Amino acid sequence: MAAFPEGTPCWVDAALPDVEAGKRFYGELFGWTFREGDGPQADAFSEGKLVAALVPKTDGRMPTVWGVYFATADAGTLGRKIRDAGGQVISDRQPVGTSGTASVAADPGGAVFGLWQAGDRDGFEKQGEPGSFCWAEVYTRDPKRVDAFYESVFGFGGTDLPDSSVDFRMWSPAGAEPGEDTAIGGRSVITDAFPAEMPGHFLIYFSVEDCDDSVAAVTRLGGRIQAPPFDIPYGRIAVLSDNQGATFAVLAEPKAA
Repeated sequence: MAAFPEGTPCWVDAALPDVEAGKRFYGELFGWTFREGDGPQADAFSEGKLVAALVPKTDGRMPTVWGVYFATADAGTLGRKIRDAGGQVISDRQPVGTSGTASVAADPGGAVFGLWQAGDRDGFEKQGEPGSFCWAEVYTRDPKRVDAFYESVFGFGGTDLPDSSVDFRMWSPAGAEPGEDTAIGGRSVITDAFPAEMPGHFLIYFSVEDCDDSVAAVTRLGGRIQAPPFDIPYGRIAVLSDNQGATFAVLAEPKAA
């Protein structure tokens, strides 16, 4: 059995102008340590377990962003499904040393994501715990078209968030009973509260022990607060940017009674 079922998030990385500055920022914020990875990237570890990578931008026109990768057994076949469903394959399959094969695609709303076909590396060694990835959601201006895309390409089961004033759809992996208990990501909507020029994009969440402490640390380290801490039924979250402009979110789950 594959370590990550088809279509589930299995990896994240940040494309940064200055990887060394990124190592200092995230090392202080999440307690990450770093080792040289395949190619120019720096692999990030939390408590000795692989959680992410920082990758140098090779072109100044590239955005400074956190990106998510979805697991696949065959990136070529999935790339064809992406095109047939109205998406775009931006960069076709590229080997990453012996770790695996990566490609980059975009949904019909323009949100960019990666595909990861495992070689020696399946993906995360830790997730859903403090200091690691816990959630990803796509923001779009065309929810109906984007819902149909992901549910066709990855076979996601979609569930609209109940009793919510926000148009939000949760995704469960193919074959799982759709619902909150099986959700691995979701889709939100770019509303008028966002800048008019904001494109479709993914927002990556990291689990933390204390949301407010993480926000204070980001400010101290030269980052910015995009959305201050607020509570949702699943915990306390905030949206932040690092000191180079890459945006991400943090989530502190409710403390057990």
